Amino acid sequence: MSQDQGVAPRGRYFEEFELGFTMVTPARTITEHDICAFAGLSGDYNPLHTDREFAKGTPFGERIAHGMLGLSVATGLVHNVGPVDGTAMAFLGVDWKFRKAITIGDTIHAIVKVTDKRESKPMGGGVVGFDVRVVNQDGDVVQKGSWSLLVRMRPKVVEAA
Repeated sequence: MSQDQGVAPRGRYFEEFELGFTMVTPARTITEHDICAFAGLSGDYNPLHTDREFAKGTPFGERIAHGMLGLSVATGLVHNVGPVDGTAMAFLGVDWKFRKAITIGDTIHAIVKVTDKRESKPMGGGVVGFDVRVVNQDGDVVQKGSWSLLVRMRPKVVEAA
């Protein structure tokens, strides 16, 4: 059944986001399979990610996850919490910093805070800004930045005559 048939989305509408609202996602462990699958999907077979012997000779001493894999996993972790499930209209932008390597076996989660919101009525929603931090099992911020999403406004209720 679609939203048009009376089923409300799980996510929040633009009006429901409050500045300072913070959520913490569940954690996920990064595996060798994740790195190999991401290499195949993206076409990025850099030996830093895919060649154990090559990676031993790098400052990391082991294979590391693609930076974009960390960002992609963060988007999935946030999606699974559901703050914009069914209400997100577009991912408008990202400003991202890679602070520390994510290695095979690292368990990461995201901390997300609403930092900005402004209406965009011509688009039928509003822009919500988020501060996002990806944190590993040791409490280290491995990636961080800001995301900007266009989120639907609550539909107007039409009263029957």
